Amino acid sequence: MSSLFITIIQSALHWENNTANLKMFTEKIDGITNKTEVVVLPEMFNTGFSMKPKEHAEKMDGETVRWMKETAAKKKIILTGSAMIEECGNYFNRLLWIFPNGKTVWYDKRHLFAYAGENKHYTAGEKRIIISVNGWKIFPLICYDLRFPIWCRRTNDNDFDVALFVANWPERRNQAWKTLLQARAIENQSFIVGVNRVGRDGNEVYHSGDSTIVDPMGKILYSKEHEEDVFTIELQKEFLEETRTRLPFWKDGDSFKIDL
Repeated sequence: MSSLFITIIQSALHWENNTANLKMFTEKIDGITNKTEVVVLPEMFNTGFSMKPKEHAEKMDGETVRWMKETAAKKKIILTGSAMIEECGNYFNRLLWIFPNGKTVWYDKRHLFAYAGENKHYTAGEKRIIISVNGWKIFPLICYDLRFPIWCRRTNDNDFDVALFVANWPERRNQAWKTLLQARAIENQSFIVGVNRVGRDGNEVYHSGDSTIVDPMGKILYSKEHEEDVFTIELQKEFLEETRTRLPFWKDGDSFKIDL
């Protein structure tokens, strides 16, 4: 039965400095020696969580997407993380999913963080996506989405094996981050991967990281606070399916659809 190798990169970010961040992540990715299939970067990995998309957003043929495609091809990996993207005069906090062959799919953040004014600068996404990788179904999400369990819910129409959250989640609310990652794993009987940044951003907001991987029973398989780290894990499909078969709680769930 297939395994899935995921590498998460918990890093400080250079504030609103695309060139410095791409150089830094190039070095970190070049340093990965483990077998890996998917490499995950934080939310807005090339700028930090900035509310200045008019100054820093790029188009889909811009430097950041080109770098992601070149890196994915060179390292023969899937590379993912979110960045500011401009499209038809709108700005999106867009999670980019780049395959080694250059194929690109994306998810636009649905829940914009109004507390920080994100809703004033960005356009909300309207569609969830499920991505297939070697027999695994992966559900990518962004930061604040974590607080909204209906959007994250595993259903017949939104079935997945791994939900992946990229984030810039501040330390002062890290208890919510850690608790909700476990909750999403338990309620969906799925692996959960949460990748956060560390360090202070340009607004002097401190991020403790707390990147976390949780199994379908809610057990924490990995967590790291305060420090930069590059970590690779092998997720076991056999354990996932055994858990869902032995404890088929999903069969008793409510049936619903989200109308947008």
